[in-house]
Amino acid sequence: MTLTTIEIQDKILETALEDISFDGWNWSVIENAAVNAGYEKNMAEAVFPEKIWDCLSHFADWADRGMLVALDNPEFDALRIRGKIELAVKKRLDFLSAHKEAVKLSSSYWAHPFRKFQAMKIIWRTADVIWEKAGDTAKDYNHYTKRGLLSGVIISTTLVWLSDESENHADSYAFLHRRIENVLQFGKVVSKIKPSKVSG
Repeated sequence: MTLTTIEIQDKILETALEDISFDGWNWSVIENAAVNAGYEKNMAEAVFPEKIWDCLSHFADWADRGMLVALDNPEFDALRIRGKIELAVKKRLDFLSAHKEAVKLSSSYWAHPFRKFQAMKIIWRTADVIWEKAGDTAKDYNHYTKRGLLSGVIISTTLVWLSDESENHADSYAFLHRRIENVLQFGKVVSKIKPSKVSG
């Protein structure tokens, strides 16, 4: 069976995550992971041509896909829009919970001033995935408002989550709920969404 580029990227990333928590996001870790995953060393650069930049972007995409798998159930489908948004953010963090240190190190990487624009694009991409999964396919100005607001929620909740030692991250998810209820005023935003069916 011939693997796709994404499957190879996933395999290298998942192998690398075992060491990233200790050695950080550095290129030698990714190259070693490629070898440990059964590839030649140069496969790492073949699938991650921008090196760590590409690896971290793929890390976020990998988490997005893991989140979508967790949301593919009747419980999610039965929720109102606001509940879907909240559950999606929670499930994404749940998916990453085994790799908390890697998330923390990735946040430090993206905090560099010259990387912040790319970081915001990646967060925006996650917000877009969540809104589309929740049923929002509108392309008017509200499209950008909703994703901008959700990007802020994702950032602030992740920062709380990274230092949260409460059982099952209960404090983080309580914070997430308050953010959606009070800061974003989702009620005003989501009322403008027209019902639509989204596959997946």
